[in-house]
Amino acid sequence: MEVIRSQKRTVSNDIVSTPTLPLYLTAPPMEVRLEEFELFAIDRLRVLKGVSDGLARGRNPNEMDDLVDTLWKEHMRLPDVSEMINKDIISHFVLRLVYCRSDELKKWFLSMETALFRHRFRIKKIEEQRTIVGEFGLPYKAVIGAELESLKERLGLVARSLGQISSDVENIYYKVPFEEVPDLVAGRRVLLQKGYAFVAGSQLVSLVVTQFRSHLSKALILTNRKWTTTIREREKDRLTPIVEALSTSYLGPDYTQSSEYADISLKDIDQVSKSSFPLCMRHLFEKLREDHHLKHGGRMQLGLFLKGVGLKLDDALAFWREEFTKKVGSERFDKEYAYAIRHNYGKEGKRTDYTPYACSKIITSAPGVGDHHGCPYRHFSEDNLKAALNRMGLSSRGMEDVMDKVRNKHYQLACTLTFEAVYGTSCDTGINHPNQYFEESQKILKSKTPAAPV
Repeated sequence: MEVIRSQKRTVSNDIVSTPTLPLYLTAPPMEVRLEEFELFAIDRLRVLKGVSDGLARGRNPNEMDDLVDTLWKEHMRLPDVSEMINKDIISHFVLRLVYCRSDELKKWFLSMETALFRHRFRIKKIEEQRTIVGEFGLPYKAVIGAELESLKERLGLVARSLGQISSDVENIYYKVPFEEVPDLVAGRRVLLQKGYAFVAGSQLVSLVVTQFRSHLSKALILTNRKWTTTIREREKDRLTPIVEALSTSYLGPDYTQSSEYADISLKDIDQVSKSSFPLCMRHLFEKLREDHHLKHGGRMQLGLFLKGVGLKLDDALAFWREEFTKKVGSERFDKEYAYAIRHNYGKEGKRTDYTPYACSKIITSAPGVGDHHGCPYRHFSEDNLKAALNRMGLSSRGMEDVMDKVRNKHYQLACTLTFEAVYGTSCDTGINHPNQYFEESQKILKSKTPAAPV
């Protein structure tokens, strides 16, 4: 796969004839425009992050089938079938490059791509599933004749115990080494005999997913080797910056402009901080009020958030001045801190209109000693986090649900559950940005406030 500037991509006939569920066994012989390289990857990343959220919320297999189908139609569908297949293949190989670069990234990508493949396979018709098995070249043949007859009674017992008998499918069984279907063995969903598992036709997904995961795991190791030895340096001015940024990309609104639900003034800020700030910003705000100072990371994280929720530049300067001058004096504030505040609002330097930090950036930050920025769900100790959640009014049950997600490193979902517990409503989209938390909170609170008489 070669990435080019802006001329039209050429595609071989082999790619166009690829089945609707590619196996990604080899990189495609095609040219890809630089714009598509990034945009296709972002669309697939939206799907994978949706899958991750669904799994973290404990959705059952049928619910995950529906979720994957919806996500795919929303982000990956194109009018032309061959173009849609090409987008599927290109986006997979771009993200393979993005997520091969560390063990943590590889683990996440391997799990999410395997889950995506599993549920895309599950919603295919049985004929399509068998075709995909053939494409993988799996050396399994259906059990037939006398061997099948000798096992029919025991196979029937297994099928009845699962309560999923279908005469069209369950007449077909595959004999495979038991270690190749560990999920079926662990769930007691197959007949075992002499080291072999007899896998029903409706369970083909377990055969294919095991092979898919094994192949992708090995491929990520090889891709990492090629990335570190060749691609990273060779493409340092073109592809490398895109690849390194994609794994922490935030895919939602940037909140540079405040909305009708985000327009606060100095007189409201203390009350609003208690009612609508997410925990990360509430903690920074309280520390600023307490210590009359924040280090650079905290000033950036809180300052850009306040800008995004509608605090005007003059109010922002007054707000920070009021606190900092209690500790550093007016002259030092004007000399060392006021410029940075104006800079964040695009009034100094390159006049860049800086955007508030998204959850992905906050979670991956590395606060040091004396810092208060970062994500409480990741960076607080368990005791400190529980104390903070208690101050937000979470019940013991709600707190345990949040802590369970924290222990499993689902930090954004932990924040989402906090939001749902505090406001008593679901947040199906999940919390991906502190300013999103604020705006959704304000919508709820304002909807409960009676309209003023005219």
